[in-house]
Amino acid sequence: MRQFDLTPLYRSTVGFDRLFSLLDNSTAVNQTQSYPPYNIERTAEDEYRITMAVAGFTEDELTVEVKEGSLTVTGQKADADQSNENMLYRGIAARAFERRFQLADHVHVTGASLEHGLLHVSLKREVPEAKKPRTIAIQHGNQPKTIEAA
Repeated sequence: MRQFDLTPLYRSTVGFDRLFSLLDNSTAVNQTQSYPPYNIERTAEDEYRITMAVAGFTEDELTVEVKEGSLTVTGQKADADQSNENMLYRGIAARAFERRFQLADHVHVTGASLEHGLLHVSLKREVPEAKKPRTIAIQHGNQPKTIEAA
């Protein structure tokens, strides 16, 4: 159950539709999606890592895809493992999954690795030079001075 109403924000702003839709949908998604479990951590000032517990999956059964600001991790188990007749109890979940993460502007996936049943996806924020702040020198008098990038 959502505890806040975003309707006034939709009416009084322009161009923030995507942000408000993400907020609006985040409560429903977080309540229904619990598999596979994951962590998101900051490893440096502009670097992040998503770690997902994908025990029982191999590299061939996992797909990591980035498209239009969205990171999608998909797991599809091979059919041969499902038909094992000698299995007495299956406690390790091997069901198919799809987990989506919305990426902020200028955040890029730099790599992915699978070790000990954990999938690590590395991300880095790379702000273009044109978007970075720069300092403008203040001159005395009316003499204009050319501005150089720092």
